[in-house]
Amino acid sequence: MRITIIGAGNMARGIATRALAGGHTVTLTGKDPAKAARLAEELSAQAAGDAAVRAGDDSAVDPAELVVMAVPFAAAKELTASLGARLSGKVLVDISNPVDASLEALVVAPGTSAAEEIAGAAAPGTRVVKAFNTTFATTLVTGQVGGTALDVFIAGDDEPARKQVAQLVTSGGLHAVDVGALRHARELEGLQLLHMALQLSEDGYGWASTVKIVAP
Repeated sequence: MRITIIGAGNMARGIATRALAGGHTVTLTGKDPAKAARLAEELSAQAAGDAAVRAGDDSAVDPAELVVMAVPFAAAKELTASLGARLSGKVLVDISNPVDASLEALVVAPGTSAAEEIAGAAAPGTRVVKAFNTTFATTLVTGQVGGTALDVFIAGDDEPARKQVAQLVTSGGLHAVDVGALRHARELEGLQLLHMALQLSEDGYGWASTVKIVAP
């Protein structure tokens, strides 16, 4: 799969690591081209088999089958609007968590979500999927916590798009959990607000915990 990741921070590193483990072709792009180039160079050693990684400019969006917005919510919404029809027909993955600086509240209005707002800003035909928002960057790099593969919750209104994201997830050694329609991004973002706040609790988890469904 041809995957373009917009962003060159820790989450971009984590998702690119899983994509390369799954044998995909990854292009990194962002507002700091030099940072994207450095990350691509660092990750190139992990590219085995048919996998490949490189840095590029925003033209990397055009040939991509799947575009990951590995940037904060406000930037993701703005970029989605600015890219316009270039995203039409593509799977656009929103990983953001619309939380305030104190990790005490969501910054989107009740009854909506970051993913739904991004979908509203997108050109017709853009297939928005919420995924990776409940996974921390450090855990994505290793792909597991306590020897157990991460769960990645996937929400979207387009079933084939959800399956395409699930393919990325499972090929990288993680467990895909399809939760259905995009409106369920509301619950996923609320869940991650709690998960993030717990990192600041007295016990703390060092940003190395994960959210997982366990069943017999």
